[in-house]
Amino acid sequence: MFGTAQLLGVLASGVSRQLIGAPHPVLTTRALPVDPVDPGVVAAAADLLATMRRSGHCMGLAAPQIGLGWRLLSVDVSRHPRTRSCAGEFVMANPRLVSASRWERAREGCLSVPGITGDVSRATRITVRGEHPGSGAPVTVHADAFEARCIQHQLDHLDGVLFLDHVTGTRSVHHGARERCDR
Repeated sequence: MFGTAQLLGVLASGVSRQLIGAPHPVLTTRALPVDPVDPGVVAAAADLLATMRRSGHCMGLAAPQIGLGWRLLSVDVSRHPRTRSCAGEFVMANPRLVSASRWERAREGCLSVPGITGDVSRATRITVRGEHPGSGAPVTVHADAFEARCIQHQLDHLDGVLFLDHVTGTRSVHHGARERCDR
């Protein structure tokens, strides 16, 4: 395991990776659980954060989007105007949705599917549990509104599901949208 200072140093030293675009098979394959204290998983967590920070509009990424079939995601919605709850910037290993309520339809986009957005129905209040990369400590995040939507979008990536899989009807797909990450 990593000490707190050492872990913060590792997570801050990630390398920005190239994003994987659809129809790559890693995006449609269920990701595998990880050992959250494995040094390779901690390095991947740092790379997720570095890749997310590279884009000024990116609110979240999942490991499959950087080519890894692992259950690992990162989120930071602090800069988004529709944010109500905000857990800040975080990475979670082996996340699982434990509660969801109050469904609402809104538009989403994804860097793995550039130029297209779609109207997707998602819960506006959720609780997610997982593990902290590096320490393996349990992590619980309670989220609402946009943060809840972003986390669910990342969870879908870990299950091999793209937001377009949730879109119903051609009027719910919008072309020519700016390339943004998980808005």
